[in-house]
Amino acid sequence: MKWVFVAILACIIPYTWITFNYRKPGPAFRPYEDSKNRANVMRLLDARYRRFVVPAQRNADPALFRLAGPAASVAAAPGGLPVLLSQTLVEIPLMPERVVAVTAAQTARADQPYTLQFTCSVPDTKEQLAGAELYLREPDLVLIPVFERVPGDLQARSRESLVQIEIPAGTFQPGILNAVLIGARESQKWTITVE
Repeated sequence: MKWVFVAILACIIPYTWITFNYRKPGPAFRPYEDSKNRANVMRLLDARYRRFVVPAQRNADPALFRLAGPAASVAAAPGGLPVLLSQTLVEIPLMPERVVAVTAAQTARADQPYTLQFTCSVPDTKEQLAGAELYLREPDLVLIPVFERVPGDLQARSRESLVQIEIPAGTFQPGILNAVLIGARESQKWTITVE
């Protein structure tokens, strides 16, 4: 038994020393996820899309929300992703069922953030807001509120969420953008004049 203990120590001590001295910092290589992300980036670049991850604030306070200019005229649009974007993405993100209402400014300045507020609904209480993804291919702007599944037996408080998104300054170039906020069954669209 003594020799087994010595053999274990003789292997563990050099292994531990080599691991701590030569281990790659950061997360380990995940072949499936890393390859999928790389393919997604390459396909978006080939389709001339620019992708931005935008933080979203859930349960925003409508009393504190102020538009930077006149309100945009928002109209209902068919649900689902635009055809080109749905063919380009490797994996379609989990999105809200409906975008019910949008409050956004008609004009934006390229050197200032653009803020909008919207109400969306999810199919059940097992999903919650995880952020938003913005896909820009002038003159088209596609905003997708991204939801994630709630783990275990937990549930979200409500099926409807009031969400506020702030798109960072420098994202837009001067011109006219056709914006659409995507829901799986019902979307909302409006036009933004960028100065």
